[in-house]
Amino acid sequence: MSVSCQRLWDWHMSPGAFERLAPAWQNLIPVGIPDSPRDGAKAEFFLKAGLIKLKWVARLGPVDPPYRFVDTQETGPFAYWQHEHRIEESGPGASTLVDDVTYSLPFGLGSIPVFRNLARGELVKLFKFRHRRMCEDLERFPDELPGCGKVVLVTGSSGLIGRRLVPFLRTLGYTVRGLSRTPEGEGNFRWDPSAGFVDPKALEGCHAVIHLAGENIAGGRWTKERRERILQSRIDGTRTLVEGMAACSDPPSVLVSASGINYYKTGSSARSEDSSRGDGFLSEVCEAWESEALKAQTTGIRVVCMRTGIVLDPLGGALGKMLPAFQIGLGGPVGDGTQGFSWIAMDDLLDLYAAALRDPQLEGRVNAVHPQQVSQRQFRKVLGSVLHRPTVFPLPAIVVKALFGQMGEETLLADLTVQPTKLMDLGHNFRFKGLEDALSFMLGKTTS
Repeated sequence: MSVSCQRLWDWHMSPGAFERLAPAWQNLIPVGIPDSPRDGAKAEFFLKAGLIKLKWVARLGPVDPPYRFVDTQETGPFAYWQHEHRIEESGPGASTLVDDVTYSLPFGLGSIPVFRNLARGELVKLFKFRHRRMCEDLERFPDELPGCGKVVLVTGSSGLIGRRLVPFLRTLGYTVRGLSRTPEGEGNFRWDPSAGFVDPKALEGCHAVIHLAGENIAGGRWTKERRERILQSRIDGTRTLVEGMAACSDPPSVLVSASGINYYKTGSSARSEDSSRGDGFLSEVCEAWESEALKAQTTGIRVVCMRTGIVLDPLGGALGKMLPAFQIGLGGPVGDGTQGFSWIAMDDLLDLYAAALRDPQLEGRVNAVHPQQVSQRQFRKVLGSVLHRPTVFPLPAIVVKALFGQMGEETLLADLTVQPTKLMDLGHNFRFKGLEDALSFMLGKTTS
């Protein structure tokens, strides 16, 4: 790798590295993870698969900076597990990571070839994933902790994007604060958007605010009450933050607020940031959301509105809901399948949030989608190919409307083809070449 041994070591020692190295397809629940590995410290977490929940406790040590640390399983799924992480110099400003794992399977299963080969295959898949993600993180952010201890306040940190974004920012050297109606733990503060309240201490000394919080759009049929909560939660939350920032003696310099591509009119032609607003409920929501965020510009704060496409992550969102059906061969197109499917992989979206914190050229409305344009039918065909499953079971539009009402029409059936025009003009480089590359990586199906 084209980073020094010290930089590679610092990345592994940073809070958030543990979560970044966890496979995207594996539901890993941290219980007690030390901010930095040290002799005798313990890492505790659960591995969850369906109804099965396994506890893993690993003891750390020896830890020999900046070249070596070891973790040994005390409790977990293996009869024995020891993982030595070695960092070796490989030239001026370059280093190599060596993962040396010694393990044995429980109940003597290692003596049975089918179980032995299965375990080895899963470990090879795991380390391919870890190495690619780590290398790409460091290649994109090779500086010594580019966050430099700057403080970022994140709302919605327990949501689909937030729970991935927080550890990512921490590996970059940012100190992350959170907001909650019932805050727990250090670095978390109280807010109540419906009452217009945010603890002023949460904003003190902040470099930036990332605003992700809002009522779940896909949480159920859009009753009158749910529509009101979806809209008002975004207006109230954003307004509360903007007013709180304006009241600071030294306000944050950046506000990055989530938004959505459902702002645009549906139709077959590609939409750019300058395209006109649609007529649906979500278009109204996005316009109101962005309008509140952009008010922060009057106090000299740089505002970025991330008009986010369909975020691909195996553990949540659209992909997480599709996977069970596709894995048993029951997947297929929704509606006629011709509608545009503007997507972005989770890691690419995290890169955009990090870029928005640092790049003054990123301002205003930004289409956070991958430049590869696919239809809904093409997406499902690629997903089936990656999983080696057929995709012949359609979900007709009439069924979508009957099950989900207007929510299904504006999400599952919406024909939205969106281009990241602003990002392309700035020369932004996406991690993934295309949809197949992204899905193969996040589902552990890559052959590279």
